[in-house]
Amino acid sequence: MTGIALKPDPQKPGIYIIEEIQPLTDALHLHVAVRSHVWRPPTDVYETEEAILVRVEVAGMRDADFSIILDGRYLSIRGVRPDVSERRAFHQMEIRFGEFSSEVELPAPVMIKDIQAVYSNGFLRILLPKARPQRINVEE
Repeated sequence: MTGIALKPDPQKPGIYIIEEIQPLTDALHLHVAVRSHVWRPPTDVYETEEAILVRVEVAGMRDADFSIILDGRYLSIRGVRPDVSERRAFHQMEIRFGEFSSEVELPAPVMIKDIQAVYSNGFLRILLPKARPQRINVEE
């Protein structure tokens, strides 16, 4: 299991760069139990010849609100979308707040060191370059 810590790129607003890649112990990995207060944002996963792309629609977030963990071929995106604290009486309520989680099984192995994440216009986009097979030469 691998934890990927992202940080904002100071020279490119809205772009995140990998700050740290570290193996996680099983004790640190938390699976989300089925709980009514954890919601799943709309998530697209698609593939090109070069990469797997994950796009999560979750507006109103900040850099520190996301946690992205890669565990083998499973990508977990978690966070908390804060609610406003003002008093109000709802007539209609469809926008979800609080803890969210989206887990995706990747269709192919990826190159961990080349993963990129960008949060812009309410979408978190994660680019996961596919791992290329390595040729092993046999010596005589």
